Amino acid sequence: MTASRPDPFAVALAAQVPALRRYALALVREGAAADDLVQDCIERALRQADKLEDIQRIGGWLRTILHNLHVDELRRRRRQGVRVDFGDATATLAIPARDPGLLIDFDRAMGQLTFEHRQVLLLVGLEGLNYREVAEELGIPIGTVMSRLARGREKLREAMEEKNPQTTSSTDKLTYVREP
Repeated sequence: MTASRPDPFAVALAAQVPALRRYALALVREGAAADDLVQDCIERALRQADKLEDIQRIGGWLRTILHNLHVDELRRRRRQGVRVDFGDATATLAIPARDPGLLIDFDRAMGQLTFEHRQVLLLVGLEGLNYREVAEELGIPIGTVMSRLARGREKLREAMEEKNPQTTSSTDKLTYVREP
């Protein structure tokens, strides 16, 4: 590598950091833990860079590493019996809200979902992946992605309706809009 030509892997990796942090924050729901998870992911990716066959697929590859690290940490904590407090997670969210109360309700509703439902909702809604990409990344059939997404949306809708019965109806759709 010369000084005038940056390493394509390093450039691609650096470009993925904001999306990795967003995904990590949504998974662990606490800023410092998300940063630690992203750092661990980058360290592992640098050690295993030779295993990436197509640099165009680096986003999915990195999210897979991040996901596996997160699951490993959950298993380790479960064995140790450590409880995690997500009480102040809404203060660290990077998405501005027009109604802070609604953001808190949404965060709590997301926290009530199973990991599998939350994961698929985040990959489709936040990261903008299509069903095929999610299925490939998670190593599950597309039908399972569709099922988890439908059930996750329904459970999220139900949880939001419990908190805001006057503003929602059974025909309303929850839609994620990414602000510029």
